[in-house]
Amino acid sequence: MTTTLITGANKGLGFEAARRLTEAGHTVYVGARDAHRGREAAERLGARFVQIDVTDEDSVKTAAEFVRADAGSLDVLVNNAGIVGARKPVGEVTGADMATTYDTNVFGVVRVTHAFLPLLEVSSAPVVVNVGSGLGSLAATSDPSRVEFHVTALDYNSSKTALVMVTAQYAKAFPAIRFNAVDPGYTATDLNGHSGTQTLEEGTEIIVRMASIGADGPTGGFFDRTGPVVW
Repeated sequence: MTTTLITGANKGLGFEAARRLTEAGHTVYVGARDAHRGREAAERLGARFVQIDVTDEDSVKTAAEFVRADAGSLDVLVNNAGIVGARKPVGEVTGADMATTYDTNVFGVVRVTHAFLPLLEVSSAPVVVNVGSGLGSLAATSDPSRVEFHVTALDYNSSKTALVMVTAQYAKAFPAIRFNAVDPGYTATDLNGHSGTQTLEEGTEIIVRMASIGADGPTGGFFDRTGPVVW
């Protein structure tokens, strides 16, 4: 049976991905900062709960120790936890704003990946899915015909660009692990005040697909539900 951890899985894309992967037969660990919400989500899904704050090194290490003791290994890691950032005009964004956004969206991914690498390396077909955004695509945000062109967010957008490079570097360093970044698309979630035009099912399609690839699947790529993302 495939063992899967999803961070930020108590709501939104993470919760829906957890639901779909549980239905597909995965043993899913619902990762969440808030213990009450996380346990409640896990109970609703028939999944397991692990408390994890991706901005806290000790929390991440404790979560990895829990999964090691409970499962012995990890087959799929979905780095989904993320924040929208400061929501300020570019000229008003401070270094502290950038640091806060990157602490979750970039450094949090590195913390979690670093802690769980030993468990992934035990798996026969390990997979890591990093949930990015089309707003991190240089090509999309530079093309006036794309919706991404019209969204200006210094901290959030650049953090998602950095995440694609982080993914590519891990893929080169660990060829036995399938590392990929995904763009769920403009999906209605709390991050955008549920203004997104896609449903959660549509948004999680690429997350679930890339979480389900085998050892011969792609690695080092950036994908949405229609295929590779030009970035």
